[in-house]
Amino acid sequence: MQVPAQVEYEKATSVAHALALLTRYGPEARILAGGHSLIPMMKLRLAQPETLVDINGLSELSYIRVADGELQIGALTRHAQLLDSADAGEHFAILHDAERVIADPVVRNWGTIGGSLCQADPSEDLSAAFAALKATMVICHPEGSRTVAAREFHTGPYETVVGPAELLTEIRIPIRPGGGSAYEKVGRRVGDWPVGAAGAALWLDGDGDTVSDAGIGLTAVGARHFSAAEAEEFLLGATASEASFARAGEIAAEHCRPSSDQRGPAAYKQHLARELTVRALRRALRRARREDA
Repeated sequence: MQVPAQVEYEKATSVAHALALLTRYGPEARILAGGHSLIPMMKLRLAQPETLVDINGLSELSYIRVADGELQIGALTRHAQLLDSADAGEHFAILHDAERVIADPVVRNWGTIGGSLCQADPSEDLSAAFAALKATMVICHPEGSRTVAAREFHTGPYETVVGPAELLTEIRIPIRPGGGSAYEKVGRRVGDWPVGAAGAALWLDGDGDTVSDAGIGLTAVGARHFSAAEAEEFLLGATASEASFARAGEIAAEHCRPSSDQRGPAAYKQHLARELTVRALRRALRRARREDA
């Protein structure tokens, strides 16, 4: 039977209290949100924090709202809440696409958005979705808060820019007209980590045929910052067509550095990066044109 090592436990009553506890216990303290990633890692001794700061009672961090021209998502929002959110589905269908293929109902009912992002798994689905949407992360610390682009949030596998006495509190996505988004994933079985996945967001000019802006997020395929910046640059001002999407998929794959592992060889993952990018762009286009739900 796998049992975590001995650990101190503190239950936070507010964001300010959580930050005070993190400051008191130092860099060996860890936040406990949903716990579906942290607890298994503790059982395997891959993570051995000295103190757990439980923030599950902080209802102030559990919300999805439209304000100031943005979709704002509290870090303690559960996956199931995001999947059920009409506002999220209306403005960014990619979020519903991604949530439908994350884990299983039990995990989605308790796992949190912020916990998934801060776990920083290289195969995490929402990291690619938020990268495609060019979201912004709000990080609180004892002196105030700061914002970081989603594409700068992860510094490496299982590493983020969140400091020892800091807490991710919110994700913000600007709402813009003329857009559509989608997420495509290939996994070994339902709810598994992806072998490869791609998210795309497109915004069109008034003619509906020209790409005015694009976002492409990739996960599990060794994409830098979970994004395909070179492919996005190619699409700017291009005609929204199969030929453009095919070339964007090729560029995205060229800049991926996947590793061979139990989920598949590197060459197959690179193929998925290309193919899934095209599929996501194709579906995002239909949604931008209001041809697909």
